[in-house]
Amino acid sequence: MLELRHANHCVYKIRYHMVLCIKYRRKMLLDPRRISQLKEIFCEIQKRYCFEIDAIGTDGDHVHIFVGAAPKYAPSRVMQILKSIAAKQMFKAFPEIKKELWGGEFWSDGGYIGTVGEGITAELIRDYIEKQGTSEEKEGYKQMNLMDFD
Repeated sequence: MLELRHANHCVYKIRYHMVLCIKYRRKMLLDPRRISQLKEIFCEIQKRYCFEIDAIGTDGDHVHIFVGAAPKYAPSRVMQILKSIAAKQMFKAFPEIKKELWGGEFWSDGGYIGTVGEGITAELIRDYIEKQGTSEEKEGYKQMNLMDFD
């Protein structure tokens, strides 16, 4: 169950499921070092902006993030913060990525943002994100589509 959070003059319970796609849907996140670096970057962003990241998962060409943020941040601003800082830091840590992505942009424009409610919806999303990158045969897990969350 999602817990109430406290900020100056308000109490809130806001969580988002975000999907950030890598430019040209290139499989830039297959290397465990890159995945680890991206998770570290998101953890630093979490501390700096007081976000609450519950889960991060990738299938190589996109990233799912289950994140909570105070109401002072619009959902699009949360996504902008995550994408801009992560791109700069990934290019700094792995300069060769810039050449692989032609135009020098890490993320595609836009992305997906969905709000997450109480109970099973949050658990479904968390489970889905944690199983990103697993094969059906290997884990006995059926890959879900974003449409399954309706």
